[in-house]
Order: sequence, then structure tokens, then C-alpha cells
Amino acid sequence: MRLCDSLLLVLPSMEDHRTVPDGVQDRQGGGRPAAPREAILSHARTLGLDAAAITRAALPESARRDLGLFLDQGRHGEMAWMETTRARRGDPRVLWPEAVSIVTLGLNYGPGATDPLQGLAHRDRGVISVYAHGKDYHDVFKSRAKALARWIHGTFEAEVKVFVDTAPVMEKPLAARAGLGWTGKHTNLVSRRFGSWLFLAEVFTTLDLAPDSPHADLCGTCRRCLDACPTGAIRPDDPYRIDARRCISYLTIEHKGPIPRELRPHMGNRIYGCEDCVAVCPWNRFAVPTRHEGLLPRVELTAPRLADLVALDDARFRALFAGSPIKRTGRDRFVRNVLIALGNSDRPDLVETVLPLLDDPAPLVRGAAVWAVRRLELDVGRLSALRARSEATESVPEVQAEWEGSVTECLAGPGQAT
Repeated sequence: MRLCDSLLLVLPSMEDHRTVPDGVQDRQGGGRPAAPREAILSHARTLGLDAAAITRAALPESARRDLGLFLDQGRHGEMAWMETTRARRGDPRVLWPEAVSIVTLGLNYGPGATDPLQGLAHRDRGVISVYAHGKDYHDVFKSRAKALARWIHGTFEAEVKVFVDTAPVMEKPLAARAGLGWTGKHTNLVSRRFGSWLFLAEVFTTLDLAPDSPHADLCGTCRRCLDACPTGAIRPDDPYRIDARRCISYLTIEHKGPIPRELRPHMGNRIYGCEDCVAVCPWNRFAVPTRHEGLLPRVELTAPRLADLVALDDARFRALFAGSPIKRTGRDRFVRNVLIALGNSDRPDLVETVLPLLDDPAPLVRGAAVWAVRRLELDVGRLSALRARSEATESVPEVQAEWEGSVTECLAGPGQAT
């Protein structure tokens, strides 16, 4: 869900250095392949891209209609940039009027035989989305996509632009239209070869290339992803649509303020993103582990101890997540997520790791710490004493409200806590 990664290439002629991929015969002279479409797809494979297909620089009316409904209903939450870029997002040619064709690209980040959901049972550990276990995929992917774009420009003297995730491009509908897969009921792309484990990028070009055919929807009557969602962001009665405001990926990555109290217990120990809907897709049985070294998991991010993460200050946060997409979230939001996970841990012995955060400089962190203490410490006397100590210095209404809610819930009894 969701993050300019665009590059307009107007380079000097590279005619003397043009190369023809294996299996594509040069029948025009001057080193230019006679079949641009096949040459481009072949060269994409040579560069290590796992999937590539071509579509026109246009979106079906249904994609624009769904985008408009999503935004009009406010399902994008605080992601105001989606509204401000509505016109460009809904039409690639508004984004770049010269675009004729789009080469859609996929990079496999599949976890292989490792079950991404196995960490949910270890409540004292944090669960981080598979895509963030390794290096920032933007950097891994962008270099290959740009290499392909440079080759297209140098070989065919065509203008190109590269987009990797952050520009206002509807990547999943474009990929589905190009035949890389289809849009699943969880709103993510599903591939017969890679399951739900593909990063997406695009090369826009002025070349007129024959498009691939869209892929058929093979979800059938399956509803595993809809049933798996912990918060009801996707629902069995409303497939193919998502409410980002209830999505744990949105809440832990994009949402800047306190997480809604009613959703916190459903987050479990997910501290960055959520993969439940993706991980249960039956098409994943055909997926293969990623072959890209930069996307392989770092050991320290596969099952980190919550007690270690909650103690991170800004400097240690930046050091731990250097080169990781998690770094963009920032220390305060990340520690907020960790505190929610601690509050869901059912480990009263961990309350001592939370107490120092009641005095954290960031109100966002202090508020989450109040909630975590309430969940781990049921002694109303101690909770009231902690609140009294805080009243002398706490002036932020949101944190004061967390104290009020926590004491009220404690007085109501454990069964009423949220």
C-alpha cells in the first residue's frame, strides 16, 4: 500500500554499443532488433527481472471508476496525495502525454517454504512484512528498471520514463491488463508463477508496442484472503475493495496519529505491515523463493524481540533500519506500533519495558505506552498512581485522553478493555 521515482531519459546516441539479446535476430542492420517487443521482453529477463509484459498507456474505465469510488468514500484515510493526484493516477497519459506503451515489470520477493504467519504465535516477538525483511526494494528494483529503460532508449531511440511504486501510477491494474496476473479479491496482484509475491514497476515509452492480453481472474469462489483479514479492511461481502483506514499495513506504515483504539487488539504483534491476506492465497503454492540477494531476509528482522525494539531511540532506530523501507516510517511511529504489540502480548512481565516510554518526548509514543501499560498491568491502584504522576506534566490532550480511557476501562474490568 502504501511510497519521484521517475526518470526521463534523453541520452546521447548509444548506437555503437547496442546489443541484441540472445534469441532475437538482428534483421534491420545497425544493431537494432527487428522485433522491438520480443527484444525488450528478452532483455528484461537478461537483467534479472522475473516478469515482464506490455500494455497500452491507458487504463480501463473500471479502474478509474473504482479509484473514484475509493477516494470519494474516504477509504484512502490520511493518504491525501492519492486525492491530489487523482487525475494523473487515473490516466497514464495525463501523467505523461507522450506515453504510448507501458512495459510492466515484476520482481519476485517470495519467502519460499517459510510461513510468513508463523511469527504471530510468538507474542513477545514482532512480525514484519516479508517485503521489508531485506534491503529497500525500491533500490533493488529501480536499478534494473532503469537499466532496461536505458537499453530501450539507446536501442530504439525512444523516450522512456521509469516508475517504481511512488509515482501516481495504478500499478496493479496496469500489470493485470498486461497479463502479469490478475487482481485478487484482496486487491493485490496474483500471479500463476509467483503467487502474491511480486513487486511492480513500469517503464513508460513512446514506442508503439503490441500489447499482451489481460489475464483471466482465477480466484473463483475462494475467499481465504477475505476471511483472513484481522480488521475487516477487506470483507467477504465486498471483495476486490479495501478500506485502508482499517488495514494494518496502512495503520502501521502510513497513519501518522494514534491508532484507533478499537483496532489495536486486532493488530496482534504485527509491527510493520500485514501479510495475512497475501500469505493465505492458494496460488502461493506455485511460488518460488526470491533469487535476489538484496531481498533476502536479514536475521535481525525476521523475529525481533519487542523488548529490544521498544527501547530504540532515534539514532539506534536509524542504524538498525539503514537501507530498509522501515526507516521511512520514523522512530516514533515504529515504536508506537511496537507498544501496541506489547499491549497485545499477554506478557505482564514485559510491562517494565514499557514504563520508561510513559515519559518519552513524543506524545504519540507516550499515548501508546499508556495503552500498553493498561493491557499488561491490571492493578488499578498502580495505574491510577502512574496517571497522577503524569498529570503534573502532561499537557497533550491525546495523551490525557489515553489515561482517562485506560483508567475507565480498568475500573470496568478486564472484559471491557480494548
